[in-house]
Amino acid sequence: MNPKQIFSLRGVEYAYPGARSRALCGLDLEISEGEWVALVGANGSGKSTLAKICNALLTPTQGDCFVMGRNTKDEARVPDIRRAVSLVFQNPEDQIVASIVEEDVAFGPENLGLPSPEIRARVDRALEMTALSSCRLKGSFSLSGGQKQRLALAGALAMTPAALILDESTSMLDPEGRQSFLSCLGRLKRSGMTIAQITHRMEEAIQSDRVVVIDSGRAVWDGTPRDFFGGAYVRWNFEEPPGVTLYRELRARGLLPPGTLPDVGSMLDALCLS
Repeated sequence: MNPKQIFSLRGVEYAYPGARSRALCGLDLEISEGEWVALVGANGSGKSTLAKICNALLTPTQGDCFVMGRNTKDEARVPDIRRAVSLVFQNPEDQIVASIVEEDVAFGPENLGLPSPEIRARVDRALEMTALSSCRLKGSFSLSGGQKQRLALAGALAMTPAALILDESTSMLDPEGRQSFLSCLGRLKRSGMTIAQITHRMEEAIQSDRVVVIDSGRAVWDGTPRDFFGGAYVRWNFEEPPGVTLYRELRARGLLPPGTLPDVGSMLDALCLS
């Protein structure tokens, strides 16, 4: 039985008004329920446009984007699509709307007109999932950068989406904040959340289920992190993460068994068992 398709893009094209070229050029892509997909590519390759297409913030000028079977061109289905797909941008302060943490998380559910007990349950669950329960009564703008980004994520989760789209959501974080945010994504993945993560950090792509390369508005490569970091990444001049350099050296020396993933945890497990 085929897994449920959350996103299905077929020949999607998009041109911004007045632009000389198209941001997306016949892009085909499918993302299944529960997948964590890393979308990588150079600046201007079309990644952010793709994110907005998947959230129905933009409508394809040609082709179709289906979200859980709903065509984003069907205006009557757009509210359902935006509730099903939460989009988190790179600057968390652009997404914070209330001065107190728990009030900010409650903002979306309140606008849906949900009853108070349901709002409270959603806020509690979202704060717990993002490890912000102890900060619920703090000022939103007094949080650290990593906490603010997790607050933006908590607000998205309070809408109980079927999928998350993250558009360079770790780019403004320090290493500690980035690791905290990625740990949160790992917990969400294990809970069954579908995640489409736009990133330029190759060490983040290692943690995904799939890597999709976007180039000149098209999906030009799609495969596992192991295949990507096994050599495919060099075609587009992506910077090699230190962990992948170690992975390559260990494989060349025959120290890693087949199937080992190019992340530090998998390599340590393989070495300890060898």
